[in-house]
Parts: sequence; C-alpha cells; structure tokens
Amino acid sequence: MLNRVLDYARAHRDEYLKDLLEYLAIPSVSAQPDRARDVKMAALWLSGHLHEAGLRAEVMPTAGHPVVYAEWSGPDHHRPTVLIYGHYDVQPAEPFELWHSEPFRPVVRDGYLYARGASDNKGQHLAHVKAVVSYLRAEGTLPVNVKFLIEGEEEIGSPNLSAFIAAHRDLLACDCVMISDGALFNLTQPVLTYGLRGLVGFEVQVRCLDRDVHSGHYGGNVQNPAFALAQILASLKDAQGRVTVPGFYDDVRVLSAEERAALARIPYSDADVMRETGASMAFGEPEFTVNERKGVRPTLEVNGMWSGYTGPGSKTIIPATAHAKITCRLVPNQDPAKVIRLVQDAMRAAAPAGAEVTFSDARGTPASLVSLDAPQIQAAARAAAATYGNPPFYELEGGSIPVVHDFQSLLGKPIALLGFGLPDDNIHSPDERFAVVCYEKGIEASIRFIAEL
Repeated sequence: MLNRVLDYARAHRDEYLKDLLEYLAIPSVSAQPDRARDVKMAALWLSGHLHEAGLRAEVMPTAGHPVVYAEWSGPDHHRPTVLIYGHYDVQPAEPFELWHSEPFRPVVRDGYLYARGASDNKGQHLAHVKAVVSYLRAEGTLPVNVKFLIEGEEEIGSPNLSAFIAAHRDLLACDCVMISDGALFNLTQPVLTYGLRGLVGFEVQVRCLDRDVHSGHYGGNVQNPAFALAQILASLKDAQGRVTVPGFYDDVRVLSAEERAALARIPYSDADVMRETGASMAFGEPEFTVNERKGVRPTLEVNGMWSGYTGPGSKTIIPATAHAKITCRLVPNQDPAKVIRLVQDAMRAAAPAGAEVTFSDARGTPASLVSLDAPQIQAAARAAAATYGNPPFYELEGGSIPVVHDFQSLLGKPIALLGFGLPDDNIHSPDERFAVVCYEKGIEASIRFIAEL
C-alpha cells in the first residue's frame, strides 16, 4: 500500500502545487478586521477541499474566526486515530514594499513558492491533507482514522481555541496529535521538537500630556512621552541582553546535562544567526550557547513602538502619548500571569516623573514539553528518517504554538511536532517562502507517518 500511495502523490505533484497556489491567494489575515471575509473564505475553501477528498468536513463557529474540522473513519473501530492540527490564518503582509512579488499572488521562483502563509502554515498543513488525499485516491482507504483541526486565529494567539477544544473533547478524541508548524534543520535533516516556549504579550501606553502640543512653546518645560517610553524600555535589559526585571528568571527550568549535550550536537552557531538575519553580530546572554538562547531561555522583546508624527515632512510637536507592543517568550515552569505582573511592575517603577503608564491587551500561554517515548512519536521519527535520509535532531524550539498546551491539558495524548519548512523561509517577514521540494517531502513524510502508525 505504502509504495502505491507514494507513487500516486509523486504523479500528482503538479495538481497538489496548483491547489496550494489557489489556497495561498486568499488573504486570510486574522489580525486585520477588514480581512474577516477573507478569513472565512479560506475556511470555506479548505472545508470544501476536504469534503471533496472524501472526508466529513465542516466550518465550526467560535467567538472569533471559525475552525475547520474534518474526519475520516474506517470500519475497524480499533484502528488508531491521529488528529492533525494547523492554522489557515496568516500574518499581516506589511510592509508590502519590501516584497519582491505580491504576497497574495503566489509565484514559484527558483524552486521556492513565495506568498504570505506559504510556510506558516498553509503549505505545511496542506501537505498532510494531500497525504490523506493520496491514500484515499490510490487505495480508497487509510490504515488509521484521521481528524483535522485547522484554526483561524493562531496568529493572534488562539484566543478561542481552548474553549473550543474543551467543548468538543469527544469530537477530538484521538490517540495522538501531529503538528507541522516549524522547520527542518536543512533539506536532509529533520527535527522533532520536544519543547516549545510559551508567550505573553501586552501593549503599553505612556501619557504625559492631554494633547499634542507645540514644541516651541512647551519644549523644555514638559515631559516628552517618547523619551519617557525609551527610558522605560532601556531599563528592561542590560548591555549584554540579560533581562533586568526582578524575578524574571526565578522559575526558569534548569537544563539537564543530557539536554545540553543534545543541543550541543546541533550544528548551529552565531554565524548562522548572522547569515540568516543580516545582523552584524549575534547578541544575547553570553553564558549560554546560541541553541540554548534560542529554545530554553526566556526573552523580552519590543515588537513595535510609535509616538507623535511619522508622516512625510516635519510636524514640530511634543506628542501626548507613546506606545509599544511587548512580548516575552517563556520556558517551562514560568507562569504567564506572574511574568506579565513582574514586567509591568518594573516598567511602572522605571517611569520618570510626569509619565503615566497604562497597559492593555495582556495575554499569555505557558511553555510546553512533550514526551519522546510514546510509540506514536517514534513512528514520526521513523517516518522522518525514511523521508529525509537521516534520523531527526531532537530540539527545544524557540517559537510558540498555543494549542500544544491546550492539547496536553485537555486531550492528554502524545504530540508529534515535525516541521516541514526551512529556517530561512522568512515567516512573519517579507518574501515568505516555502520550497517546492519541502512541500513534496512533507506530503511524503505524512504518508509514511500514517503508515508507521
């Protein structure tokens, strides 16, 4: 059966690529209210595609953007069930002028598919869909039961997914979960992730005046909120990148010697960071390696800041307010609510006289660790090794997938985290891309994973 399904997928690679191009043309940006109809359109496209393939599929409402759910069950009730998760929403594409092609007019260039959402996450979860399609078309059946849960709010923190999972535990019952929302080390080296950092975030406003005022009339006599905000932000880290917030590192889980050794075997260095980002130097806690800083140390970052006039020309004012968006990546044992409180308390304490500091839109999810011992995870490792030619690296990943914690706490089943992208896919950046060969290999890996189960 396996070889026939693999042959079918290879013979239909052009069709599968065409479907991905069509999917990527839908600008399903969950963060932008004016894209709500496009988000719904993407859900309907995917649901229709799954239904056409032979699955029972539906678009299910939440308090925000809907969830796409689909399932296929065979006559043997004792066969294992895998739940495949992904997200059909994408990041905003701005700034558009930095793209070399339009983000929602996907193009294939030099072996890469360029479009917003190509790697994060439409290409990766559609690879699983196409694996199931290949089984059903080639054999008319699957060796396992399959369920899909594809959400539309991952890029805004999955605010409604936990409630959805809690309300539909019976529907989502499974033996394991498969998530492909990450990267290979390279085209021949897969990675199985056993830990994900958590995430907290909020917005800060610094107000010094009740309105923008003339900088000639009032300059030198009133506090400028842009300077006040800069002073507050600068107080949060030292010159070497350590977070200076009191208590920030208190609950951080200490790595075992075995974990540090496993991370040290991954050939990734400061030079790789510089090459991938264009940075003139790597920067961070000097007592930790780049792999440790990437996955097992918490961070505090400014994602955006604004104040006053930023249009063309000059407008000589002192602004009334200044704003910033802050996020922290968390590691196991850190409590999101506690970290938010610690950081906000430190920012209030650092505020200069005359600056009123307020916070909004606070949210968070804890870090996750998954077991590598479950037979389903070992099945994923065998599938990856057969597809890419090497056994996988085992890695603690720096990114966050909020649903992993929800799956752990609400479903309690093993979770396989096997990414199909590449580290330089430019996710969340201009010119996001997904190698065509990664899409094809992702389909193969999923076919093999289903067979291994």
